[in-house]
Amino acid sequence: MRIFRNTAPVWSMPSVLSILTLTSTFIARASSPQTITDDKGKERKKYQSKDIKTPYEKFKSIPDASQYLKACMTFEQLDAQAAKISDNDAALVLNNARKKLFKDISALIKKQA
Repeated sequence: MRIFRNTAPVWSMPSVLSILTLTSTFIARASSPQTITDDKGKERKKYQSKDIKTPYEKFKSIPDASQYLKACMTFEQLDAQAAKISDNDAALVLNNARKKLFKDISALIKKQA
């Protein structure tokens, strides 16, 4: 996909960026593999359902994770932010923001043509 220079302001819309940040940090889940070495010495990656976490949950599981927070942030504040919206509601908000973003980009491109 080609992005035109005049569409750059659309990409930097604060609402879209904040929604993407919220979704990718607190909502989107990912699994981190465990590396298991078999009898022959071959390493295999194994994904287990207990290892599926959001990036925020993974960050909180690090020992002494609070030392990596900014001085003005606490886990209580981040927990409150994470509890503001459910997974399904966040998906709806993200999809609506995505539709608006691409509609705005399409309108700018058509205006240029």
